[in-house]
Amino acid sequence: MRRVAGVAAVIILLMVVGNVAAFWIFGADPGPGSGGFDRDRDGPGGFWVLPVLLLVAGGVAVGRTVRRSAGVLGDVMEAADRVAAGDNTARVPPRGPGEVRQLAVSFNAMADRLAEHDARRRALMADVAHELRTPLAVVRGRVEGMLDGVYPREDAQLEPLLDQVAVMTRLLEDLATLSTAEAGVLQLHREPIAPGRLIAEAAAAFAPQAEAAGIALTVAASDVGLAPIEVDPVRVGQVLDNLIANALRWTPAGGRIRVSADPDTTAGTGVAGEGAVVFAVEDTGPGIAPEELTRVFDRYAKSADSGGSGLGLAIARRLVEAHGGEIWAHSAVGAGTVIAFRLPPS
Repeated sequence: MRRVAGVAAVIILLMVVGNVAAFWIFGADPGPGSGGFDRDRDGPGGFWVLPVLLLVAGGVAVGRTVRRSAGVLGDVMEAADRVAAGDNTARVPPRGPGEVRQLAVSFNAMADRLAEHDARRRALMADVAHELRTPLAVVRGRVEGMLDGVYPREDAQLEPLLDQVAVMTRLLEDLATLSTAEAGVLQLHREPIAPGRLIAEAAAAFAPQAEAAGIALTVAASDVGLAPIEVDPVRVGQVLDNLIANALRWTPAGGRIRVSADPDTTAGTGVAGEGAVVFAVEDTGPGIAPEELTRVFDRYAKSADSGGSGLGLAIARRLVEAHGGEIWAHSAVGAGTVIAFRLPPS
């Protein structure tokens, strides 16, 4: 529309300038019998021939531009209807003026993203069904065995059932946490707590597992500038638990995991207020490929051999963002991974 308005303004200006110039240059009376243009007889209106030609040419140019743009807009509308009907394969060939061509490119990028999320959603549903099917089968088999007298009704038979129920409960809690966090209705119970205490408690919970796997798990909290911060300790602990659990899953025996908390010294981070704290979990695992690193915090994102549901890091990101912070990852294949997040003081 800006382009059309600009062309129209130029045409009008040329019409006015052309008419005035033609009248004053050629409009002088050449004398009787000359057959020339007589300004007194014909007036200035006779000089609208050139502006009219310009108007016609401009109209043709504008019409051509509008027609090209309208064709692409029609393609986008048709493709949008197909996507709304569930066809995520709809794409628009980029063509036409620059702005309209960019619209087609943006639409295709959106459609690619929707198709990717739909594929991950389907994979998640399959994974959730698989992860629920196994513990449900165990619970059902044990209960039926006790009812039929195959197994005795004693604590040794009931304890495995509780373990399977805990697996299902954890998965359902992850789904509920992610849903409420993404909807922006997650409630945080903030209280002042020392960052060093947060990482110490999180690491202590995984110390036996790390020792059994032959992995050195260390904690490092800076003694300078780490004043207590106002956070929900349960939710931040959940983030740290997730990061440490991932590090343990990928770090081989003889490897190292370092959990740290340091004052934020990065200028212009976008986290409001002084006293922000950077938490980090570093491991010496195999690292993450560049094409996967950009998606590690997306829902359902996981490698083929991860064994999880692909929700852990997505939940971590949402919990950090709910505190007004940000989370990121650095990794290189064969050089380990660092996942860190920054939290404001309140």
